[in-house]
Amino acid sequence: MPEFTVLHLFSGLGGAALGFQQAVEEYRGMVGRFRTLAGIDVDPEACADFRRLTGSPAIEMDLFSRNDYIAFHGHQPPADWQEAEPEDLLLAAGGEYPDVIFLSPPCKGFSGLLPAKKASSDKYLALNNLVTRGLKLTLEAFADNLPSVIMLENVPRITSRGEFLLKQVKKLLSSQGYVFNEGYHDCGEIGGLGQHRKRYLLIARREDRVTSFVYLPPKHRVKSIGEVIGPLPLPDDPGMGPMHRLPRLKWLTWVRLALIPAGGDWRDLEKIAPEQYWLEHVPRGGGSFGVQEWDQPGATVTGSASVKGSNAVSVADPRIGHTPREGVYRVQDWNEPSTTVTGAARVNTSNGAACIADPRLSQGIGKSFNGSPGLMGVLDWDNPSQSITGSASVSSSNCPAAIADPRLKERDTRHPGVYQVVKFDEPAPCVTGTRFGSGAPAIADPRTGFKGGTHQAIYRVGKWDEPAKTVTGAIRPNNGALSVADPRIKCNPRNGSYKVQKWDKPGNTIIGAGDIHAGAAAVADPRIPGLNERLDPPPIIISLDGTRHRPLTTLELAILQGFPLYMPDGKSLTLAGKSDARWRERIGNAVPPPAAKVMASQILLALMPSMKNEWVLGSTGVWVEPAGEFEQGLEVVGEA
Repeated sequence: MPEFTVLHLFSGLGGAALGFQQAVEEYRGMVGRFRTLAGIDVDPEACADFRRLTGSPAIEMDLFSRNDYIAFHGHQPPADWQEAEPEDLLLAAGGEYPDVIFLSPPCKGFSGLLPAKKASSDKYLALNNLVTRGLKLTLEAFADNLPSVIMLENVPRITSRGEFLLKQVKKLLSSQGYVFNEGYHDCGEIGGLGQHRKRYLLIARREDRVTSFVYLPPKHRVKSIGEVIGPLPLPDDPGMGPMHRLPRLKWLTWVRLALIPAGGDWRDLEKIAPEQYWLEHVPRGGGSFGVQEWDQPGATVTGSASVKGSNAVSVADPRIGHTPREGVYRVQDWNEPSTTVTGAARVNTSNGAACIADPRLSQGIGKSFNGSPGLMGVLDWDNPSQSITGSASVSSSNCPAAIADPRLKERDTRHPGVYQVVKFDEPAPCVTGTRFGSGAPAIADPRTGFKGGTHQAIYRVGKWDEPAKTVTGAIRPNNGALSVADPRIKCNPRNGSYKVQKWDKPGNTIIGAGDIHAGAAAVADPRIPGLNERLDPPPIIISLDGTRHRPLTTLELAILQGFPLYMPDGKSLTLAGKSDARWRERIGNAVPPPAAKVMASQILLALMPSMKNEWVLGSTGVWVEPAGEFEQGLEVVGEA
């Protein structure tokens, strides 16, 4: 059985390796397959994932040159750090010479998600240099028996931001006898994924080693998101592990997602009229001692409902049919004889009137029966005082404790400005060091604007292009401090932020920074969980389309990327570490295994005939032709 070897540089968590290992093709009775020599990556967690998912060796190795390491990290490497040499790659491959090299260098510096200014910084230029650095190390390490095929995969924008690097790559390959083709493909189409994922691929072959055509991979239908993740249990299912936990969002973010139509993003929020989703107050039917109407719907029944509680639990029931006898709640006249006093005399019985219309209240609250003042009473200066009691006070009705004292006007020695209030539009008198009650003036200021004891500037938001109000010592917006409508924030999320994807459509490309705030990472899920299916329940808001707009879990992103639902040991897919952000970064940077499998199959169909110096006829178009006329004139496959 022909077995071809493959070495993966910048291998990540092993997406490409999984695909190559799954590829099996037959030619004239020969069944060919790939064997992974190793994966090489600088991330220890990615190496751990590679080993667990593929069962093959993963070598932790930094392929930076020393200068690029310093430019990227901003400091010198540790004392035990060593610059990788070609011999290190040969050692990582176990001393074997691979038939195929698959390079997937870091794409962050080439990605359109990175602003152009940052992409041109020394840090990201150093990261981009790994494209040529990795290829040079490969060609030197296996110079005695060069690989038959070398593949370079990256984001499409490498052709513009990394154009000068690709020129170096092509020059290096040509100098070693390789012919090559570069172009673009959609991993969703060649792998039958549930997402569209455009990628750049340069594939090179040694003319003397591969005599057959390398055909283009066949295209498949891109599935919808629902087809791929629909069979999964709902998020937060405890049996699916920590990667299937639904992100915990702020309430406002949940509301935003619910208001964005499926297929839309944050820009659709700007189209909502302010009054479209106002909350409408529906009275609960009364509060304490509330009585509900017989012919109206009842208030919500709560567990703490009571007559004197906050929910009305009484009703005006017309069915009683009871007419009390004469005398119930009877009120007797003050000026007429009383009815017979009985032993059962009560207000709500007919056995004797127990209420009376007492006219004495009209003498006034706080007045005694002889008409003297009581509560808040002020005595005349020239009349006798009432009896002094032990509870005499201004606020008591037992005895007035205030008097109209006329003597203030008899004090000729007082300053003429005592308690003086100056008009707002007239000059002030001489300013003295005295206090208000001894001559310092007060002013009738019309500017107070107090309404109901509230300062007029409470929660005030000033205009950016108008003068500010007086600066006071207040420190909060709700006690008079000013706020301002500041136009300088200039924060416009990139297109796709808060995007809610349709359940029955393919998903957007899975990116390393997959998060609802930074891209299309939410879906309109028609599967509404029941109350008994929620353990730590985030809010469930049913959108107008009848679905729940929610974020995609990390596990769902991995499944959309084509990774298996279960690990080789049968447990649900769980990556190394405990950080969702790190998991999502590695998933977004990975090569989808189904797409890699199709690529590997096409290469197998070229390697096996080449063993017999033969070629086979294909139907999908030629990827890399056997003749060398395409060395300079490159055929671009697909769309950018």
